[in-house]
Amino acid sequence: MLSSDPLAGVRTRRIVALALDLVLVSILATVIWIALLILTLGLSLFLLPPLYPLIAFFYNGLTVSGRKMATPGMRALGLEMRMHEDGARVPFINAAAHALFFYLSWFFPPIFLVSLVDPEKRCLHDMLAGVTVVRRV
Repeated sequence: MLSSDPLAGVRTRRIVALALDLVLVSILATVIWIALLILTLGLSLFLLPPLYPLIAFFYNGLTVSGRKMATPGMRALGLEMRMHEDGARVPFINAAAHALFFYLSWFFPPIFLVSLVDPEKRCLHDMLAGVTVVRRV
């Protein structure tokens, strides 16, 4: 179990980091959507709606499993994600699963209240993916 220092202020920082990351993913998805729309002369219009979740999945998976262990929003707020059991770097599959579980959690928002009762401030999607978000040391 982690001490309280690496967990101080994590919830608030995660909310702000999420807002930053949603803006970045939205910009990235819009640019890619417009580029694909132009390149295919509008023929890809019906294939593009699932683009946002696909970009969000890879955005989280690649950035969290990368060498900085955080999305750009998390890095801006001094957070990083680690494996819960041993504090190791998060593999791509866990980071991508974390994103998937997070976006599925939006269908039932009370799930986010789990972090209020968990002593390690972990959300349910963190527990399912086996990760912990801590302040960068």
